Amino acid sequence: MAGIDNLRVPTSEEAREIGRKGGIASGEARRRRKSFKEALLLALETEKDNKTIQEIGIEAVMAKYMGGDLEAFKTVRDTVGEKPTDKMDIGQEKPFEVKIEVIKWIYQ
Repeated sequence: MAGIDNLRVPTSEEAREIGRKGGIASGEARRRRKSFKEALLLALETEKDNKTIQEIGIEAVMAKYMGGDLEAFKTVRDTVGEKPTDKMDIGQEKPFEVKIEVIKWIYQ
């Protein structure tokens, strides 16, 4: 009955070992993600025909933007920090007050 073993509550030593292995795996995954980010940033800095890959990408987005592409427009707008907010200002003129009275009942 191999399936029964996974229903057993581990001892504190077993739980500690399982947690240690999970922590090690988590650290390795974080390092892989970090290295992917670093590799992407490095790739953006590499040059091709005296331009960085990042500059080539910007030129491609700007060409679409100039051609009237709505998604390119949104990308440029959001990147320069002019993305509209999703919040609404209701323009309340003055703060409202809330009065709470506590009534204490005495039971005899």
